[in-house]
Amino acid sequence: MTRTLPPGRYTAAAKPARPKRWLVWALSAAVVVVGVIVAFVAYNKFAVSEIDSEATSFDLVSESQLDITFTVTREDPSRAAVCIVRSRSKDGSETGRREVYIAGGDSQTVKVTAPVYTSRPPAMGDIYGCSLDVPAYLTGG
Repeated sequence: MTRTLPPGRYTAAAKPARPKRWLVWALSAAVVVVGVIVAFVAYNKFAVSEIDSEATSFDLVSESQLDITFTVTREDPSRAAVCIVRSRSKDGSETGRREVYIAGGDSQTVKVTAPVYTSRPPAMGDIYGCSLDVPAYLTGG
C-alpha cells in the first residue's frame, strides 16, 4: 500500500541559506574596529602618566585655613607643573581651592605644603589633580 500525499501541501525541504560573503567580511571588519577602539580607550585610561600626585597630610590651622602637604612625581623633573588642591567641609562640599605652581628642578619627586584659605570651617584637604600644562599667569608669562 503506497500513500499518496496531496499535491502542493508538502514541499521538499529547503536548503539552509548560506550567509553572503560580503556580510561575513563586514562583520569581521566591525569586530576588528571595535577591538581597536577598546584597546585605545584602555591604553589611555591605564597608561602610565607623565605626572602623579598624592596628598600625604593636612593640618587644620584655623576656621578659615588648612595646610595641605602633597607629593608630586614627574617623569621629566625639569618640567614645571601645576596642582589644584582644595579643602572640604564635613558635608563634603568644597570650601576652598588653590592652584600651586611646582617649578622644574632636579628631583623627580617633590614634597610641597600649601595653605588653602576657606569660606567655611575645613574638615579635610585633598588634591584635585596636577598637570604639566601650566597656565601663563602662574609663570609670569
